[in-house]
Amino acid sequence: MKDPFSLYQRLRDDDPAHWSPRLKAWVLTRYEDVKRVCLDSTMSSDRLRPFFATLPPPEAQRVAELVRYLTLWMVFRDPPEHTRLRRLAAKVFNIRSIHALRPNVEGLTNRLLDSLDGKGEFDFIADFAGPLPALVIIDMLGAPREELARLKRLSDEMALFIGSARDAPEKYARAAAATREMAGIFRELVGARRAAPQRDLLTELVALDDAGDRLSEDELVATCILLLFAGHETTTHHLANGLRALLAFPAELERLRAKPSLAPAAVEELLRYDGPIGAQVRIVQEPHTLHGKSLQARDRVFLIMNAANRDPRAYEDPDRLDLERNGVPHLTFGFGAHICLGFPLARLEGQVALPAVLSRWRHLELAGEPPEWMDSMVLRGMKAMRLRASA
Repeated sequence: MKDPFSLYQRLRDDDPAHWSPRLKAWVLTRYEDVKRVCLDSTMSSDRLRPFFATLPPPEAQRVAELVRYLTLWMVFRDPPEHTRLRRLAAKVFNIRSIHALRPNVEGLTNRLLDSLDGKGEFDFIADFAGPLPALVIIDMLGAPREELARLKRLSDEMALFIGSARDAPEKYARAAAATREMAGIFRELVGARRAAPQRDLLTELVALDDAGDRLSEDELVATCILLLFAGHETTTHHLANGLRALLAFPAELERLRAKPSLAPAAVEELLRYDGPIGAQVRIVQEPHTLHGKSLQARDRVFLIMNAANRDPRAYEDPDRLDLERNGVPHLTFGFGAHICLGFPLARLEGQVALPAVLSRWRHLELAGEPPEWMDSMVLRGMKAMRLRASA
């Protein structure tokens, strides 16, 4: 987990279509293979409903709330269901609405950084990279900021199911309980917006009507849960992984500090170099042959995004951070129809937050023990990141 990149190199070179008995799945690590699968309509993203269908009835009953809401997430649906849900959400969650969030992102960034002034040493994730994207999403949905700690705790419980190791104890029950509680919060908010509309994204989702097509109550709640979970979890790791990469390449850090206008290009390179999405999963629908291997229907496929993003077949000197790199787009947020709906927001938060951190403190360094990494293949991030900072 700490440094998977040498293993990724071995897989790319020696076994680019690798069958893992532990995962009971294929593992793809080359850029072109991962991109091709992202664009392949015969590779299904609907991996939760088949999984839930295999559970024994008592276990299925315990995770009923997970089934109810997570199977409505567009990321786990195929066309035409995915097409419909994404079209409706995109009516509200679009480039225009995200650009309008910049003043709030800037204000929250400065507020959080002000709270760290004079501390000298702090946990960058707990004190900044975690709260910032969560607060942005909470404000978008019109939830009270006082709910931050509660919603973050519930999101962490859901992450046990969505991104954790296979043997995490009681992860299904804990994630189901968290989903039930979070659904209750958003169901109340949806009801409040129906009664008294506000100037927020949730009101727009509730009022959305596309030629008579509307989001159902469960779809509204599921979309809110998805926006909160996906909208802050990955951005937290994007900010922390990005700052850690800059600290490992001091010349690039100083380049961004001296020229904040580099932020858009810098964010893309940081997302490529050590992105927050470790893997996406697909289900084979039709038999494929890849690198001499036979992928059969219903086989699972892990697309290792951070391996593809370091493929020397796609990038020159890929293990070097170069904030002005030109080249093919990274695959961190996927590619094609299933590219992450919220990636422009993650970009915006990185473009605002990272230059602000560098301008706030002249000296930054990792402090304490080496960071402990999350036990996850799907999410790539640290549990904590102690920083020592001074002006």
